[in-house]
Amino acid sequence: MKNYLVLALALTLGFSLHAQKKELRSAKKALLKENYENAGVALDAAEALLESMDDKYKSKYYLYRSMFYSKSGGGTKVNTVKGGFDGVKRSIEALKLVTAKSEATLLEFQKQRLLSHLINTGNSLVEKNDYENSSNFFEVAYDLSPSDTLYLYVAANHSVAIKNYDRSLVLYEKLRDLDYTGIEKKIFATNIETQKKESFDSEMLRNLSVKAKTHINPTEEFTKSRFPEIIKNIALIYKERGENDKALEAFAVARADDPESMDLLLQEAYLHYNMGNITKFKSLLEIAVDKDPNNHELQYNLAIISSDAKDFENSRKYYLRAIELKPDYTKAYINLAALILGQEQSILDQMNSLGSSRSDNLKYDNLKEKRNQMFLEAIPFLESAISIDPKNYQAVKTLSNIYSAVGNTKKYKKYKAMADSLNKE
Repeated sequence: MKNYLVLALALTLGFSLHAQKKELRSAKKALLKENYENAGVALDAAEALLESMDDKYKSKYYLYRSMFYSKSGGGTKVNTVKGGFDGVKRSIEALKLVTAKSEATLLEFQKQRLLSHLINTGNSLVEKNDYENSSNFFEVAYDLSPSDTLYLYVAANHSVAIKNYDRSLVLYEKLRDLDYTGIEKKIFATNIETQKKESFDSEMLRNLSVKAKTHINPTEEFTKSRFPEIIKNIALIYKERGENDKALEAFAVARADDPESMDLLLQEAYLHYNMGNITKFKSLLEIAVDKDPNNHELQYNLAIISSDAKDFENSRKYYLRAIELKPDYTKAYINLAALILGQEQSILDQMNSLGSSRSDNLKYDNLKEKRNQMFLEAIPFLESAISIDPKNYQAVKTLSNIYSAVGNTKKYKKYKAMADSLNKE
């Protein structure tokens, strides 16, 4: 009796093994022909036998299931994925369960097919300004290939581009926890004929060119670390969310990693201003000026920050310093004129609040003269801007309005004609 039981069990196991092989062969055959309907039927039948499968056949099942989900076919060409985003994600999950060494070659082909599809699709979505979906594709690419942290960095940046700060923060914090720097080695050599430094994709290609005597002076350079930028973005997101203490902690980490970064210094200064820490705000601005006193762009940015902080005296000082360092700095002239003209509304409000008494009439005349002097003070800066950039419509239009307000009819007509001509263009 026992012999019959053993025989029956052996026959059952043999039948099960035969059925497994049959369904998997059918699935593979259908995939090779890109007949996904038949492949799905065969894989569903194989799935019913999954519990009794050994690891070798389970690996085949999950590999074929991955190909089925992503509509990858059965060939070994890299870029043949036709499945949608959800199918690709399911395909990756199935691929993670492939363990048999015998499937290593096809496993790698399938992985490269999926990765190529994700990256190509992600890039094409950027061209359509669809940063949300592009970010999703690059994040899944990182999930498929965790050693390629660049994909996670791209996903985070694209998420920031659409101001999805909650998701961006999660991605940036992953990069922070991975100590991602993004530092790359760049390969260069000088072209003997053109005497220009050229980059190479690999040391081998560069060395061959040097050996062929078409290039000389082989050099290597490393790109700047992206880590401070990542921490800065984390800080800015915390700042956007109103979590100022966390933002300051992030700035401290970023500045420790990149102490020479002027951007980080200024961003932290501005955050202190928003928090009401005016003393700390001004001290950081002084540090910035000490670090780079002859940088006209720094002076310009300090002027803007000071203006935003209602520190108009320092703002004016920084604009004038920027102009001193760069006499053709059009934006500085225009912004300085705008800073001066920004007083007008306050003067008008005071004028409109006055009554008709003799003392009020006197105050009105004084305020009117103050407004007139304000206009006269702004004129030279606008004229300087226009002399540098004659096609700056906004500067020309503003100047024509000012000359009208101060009663200079001749110059009003001159600049109005210029403004009308530029408006037509």
